Amino acid sequence: MPDASLEDITKFLECKRVAFVGVSRDSKHFSRALLREFVAKGYDPVPVNPQAAEIEGRKCFTRFSEITPPVEGALLLTGAPDATNKAVRECNEAGVRNIWIYKDVHNNKDHEQVMEIARSHGTAVVEGYCPFMFLPHPALFHRVHRFFTKVAGNYPF
Repeated sequence: MPDASLEDITKFLECKRVAFVGVSRDSKHFSRALLREFVAKGYDPVPVNPQAAEIEGRKCFTRFSEITPPVEGALLLTGAPDATNKAVRECNEAGVRNIWIYKDVHNNKDHEQVMEIARSHGTAVVEGYCPFMFLPHPALFHRVHRFFTKVAGNYPF
């Protein structure tokens, strides 16, 4: 089950410059559609992928630590627990206190320790939810997704 409060989600969405860690090079990938939607909603997404120089016409950084100017939040699209844990550690080191982890990776003891450290630093963490549902004026599909998430009792409060 996803983990977050509406307050954490609101704090994240108030960040205008957001790192997209693990965004795909494939233009048809979910992460690219999400990046384009963030641009359309007035955000300044910063792609992070060590295998790309540019994504969606934006300079792509190879590592989180190279991002300049700094970001206010980080959307982790890494999927793999080890990569996600590494990205959370890098966010902690960089002082980023708003993290959204798209894929749910609770099944990992190291992840629980990493999350405990992040939260002990005052980091607001959103984990497992689809960001499309919470962006302003989502498309019909995402509104339906949000509705069924509420009906199932999995919507954050």
